[in-house]
Amino acid sequence: MKRNQYDNSLIAPGAFVVGCNYWASHAGTAMWSDWQPEVVEQDLKQLADEGVQVLRVFPLWPDFQPICQLFTGNGTPREIRWGEKPLSDDEFGRAGVSEEMVKRFRFFADTAAKNKLKLIVGLITGWMSGRLFVPPALERRNIHTDPVALMWQVRYVKCLVKYLKDHAAIQAWDLGNECNCMAATGSREAAYVWTAQIAHTIRSEDQSRPVVSGMHGIKAFYDSDWTIFDQGELTDLLTTHPYPRFTPHCGRDPMNQIRNCLHATAESRYYADLGGKPCIAEEVGTLGPMTCDDEVAGDYARTALFSLWAHDCQGMLWWCAYDQTKLEHAPYDWVSLERELGLIREDRTPKTVIREMGKFRKFLNGLPFANLPARRGEAVCVLTKGQDCWGAAFSSFILSRQAGFSLEFQQADQPLKESKLYLLPCLSGGHALSRRCWLELMEKARQGATVYISFKDDMPSHFTEMTGLQVITRHERHRPAGITFTGVEGMPSFAMNSPVKLNVRSVGAEILAREGDGNPVFARFALGKGQVFFFSFPMEEELAKNPGAFHEEDAAPCWRIYRHLAKNTAADRVLSKSDPRVGVTEHLFEDGSLLAVLINHSPDKVQTALEIAPGWSILESCYGDFPLREGGGIFCHMPPNDAVVLKLGKGKK
Repeated sequence: MKRNQYDNSLIAPGAFVVGCNYWASHAGTAMWSDWQPEVVEQDLKQLADEGVQVLRVFPLWPDFQPICQLFTGNGTPREIRWGEKPLSDDEFGRAGVSEEMVKRFRFFADTAAKNKLKLIVGLITGWMSGRLFVPPALERRNIHTDPVALMWQVRYVKCLVKYLKDHAAIQAWDLGNECNCMAATGSREAAYVWTAQIAHTIRSEDQSRPVVSGMHGIKAFYDSDWTIFDQGELTDLLTTHPYPRFTPHCGRDPMNQIRNCLHATAESRYYADLGGKPCIAEEVGTLGPMTCDDEVAGDYARTALFSLWAHDCQGMLWWCAYDQTKLEHAPYDWVSLERELGLIREDRTPKTVIREMGKFRKFLNGLPFANLPARRGEAVCVLTKGQDCWGAAFSSFILSRQAGFSLEFQQADQPLKESKLYLLPCLSGGHALSRRCWLELMEKARQGATVYISFKDDMPSHFTEMTGLQVITRHERHRPAGITFTGVEGMPSFAMNSPVKLNVRSVGAEILAREGDGNPVFARFALGKGQVFFFSFPMEEELAKNPGAFHEEDAAPCWRIYRHLAKNTAADRVLSKSDPRVGVTEHLFEDGSLLAVLINHSPDKVQTALEIAPGWSILESCYGDFPLREGGGIFCHMPPNDAVVLKLGKGKK
């Protein structure tokens, strides 16, 4: 079977899908046992009419593999059955799979196809919304490591894929819903083996469709059981479930401010860049009316859609299709925030979010191209051991958007990507960087690159050679220190915490900021053809910790430091903007034209000045108002939490 027999737009570069996670409106997780096909038909027609393209769906594991272990004396295992019914001597029986449930799923897939909906199928749906769902025979076993549990999972997955793979509505196989929550693996190797076993079982029956990770909250470094790298190695599409309350540093600000508007995008790029595979925001949501009202949720969704699309993410799937306030079974009886997460209310009235999703899909369908070219990038953010990796990465991403350039992520132990600007936020600990990486960064600077380092509590060797600074003393500090800038345009004085104070002297560095006692804290050092900036505060981690750090009027405009770093490296940009609430990505087409996506990440109306590189001009607006010339300048007027998409050409009027 050829790899591309089915629609693989989920993993195509520049592709983007709009959809949601689905449980039937009448029953939630009980939809397969409380089967009402007429409700399913009504649901899917309504979702399709509202503009949904893709549904992530869940064959609940104990419904589809309802195996029970029977015992004899002294608790000795005797036989696996379907309740009291012996397993049949066919492929369904050997896999313990309910043929009736497979028939119900085929009806579901037929209904999806009739409504032109594609399906991502979460195969091992053993964890859902705070409840574990496991076949009775496996309830007391470790799902990830127990041989009996592994054997029956392989049989189950193989059977389901074999009997459903011919259906054109199925677009991808998901390992399952947040399977890393089902049991403690005890080691990274065990998590790797489970993932490999399920992924390879899927591919043994169907090599035509992508395998989707389905995980949530996995980590960057190898000291975790579930890692971005292992999932990237073993699956075709990585996934984020970027809920602000459940992700560190993300629930600190309102949903319609820049921190949360960029959360899904930053986390998805973090996964994709580190894991080396495309990534989709597979579950996105506000977690209900206790977080924000319907209008703010719509504003957030609109901003997130444009941002994910502009940053080469593969799509956005909302959680969930329908509200579930009247269900009495767990998890809805247990967990209050699981009840009002739908795009559609129980009386079938649509919420603002699904209307925004429909509008966005209509916008995409109206574009003269199918897939958006990759954004142009100016910087690489190098992440290191010993730091708050996600916190440092997230702040760096936000600051780069505010400053007007694009970055990508990598780890220090990965081959160093080519770039004009390297950001090393919050270096911490003696194992942060290998000697070879440190020397390679020094050589990149000598060859013309800009290297920026912010400091938390330790540094590699060659410090003076790299920074033009010499340490006099080092000691702990326990209160914020005031910082006064003299070499960064528009940067006011502010105070910041740091666990360590370095007293330093310049031995060739230009001092750009000092603390109250005159001690240098921010410096620039010319190294060969390039330059190295050193800031002796863990700025990125501190910003991640503090509510309002990126949007409140009295917050320090730390993005100005990033803009200062990128003065030379962002010179090739065609379009730049003045307002830090607005981010810009540039996408170059083969014919030489360029698409610029400007996004207002705030709930305010914004008027931002634009600068356009010589020889370029704006040809048209594909979305939003065309920029106006006012008083000798060009200004873009942007509604709250909205976007403007401009096409530019070179040598054209």
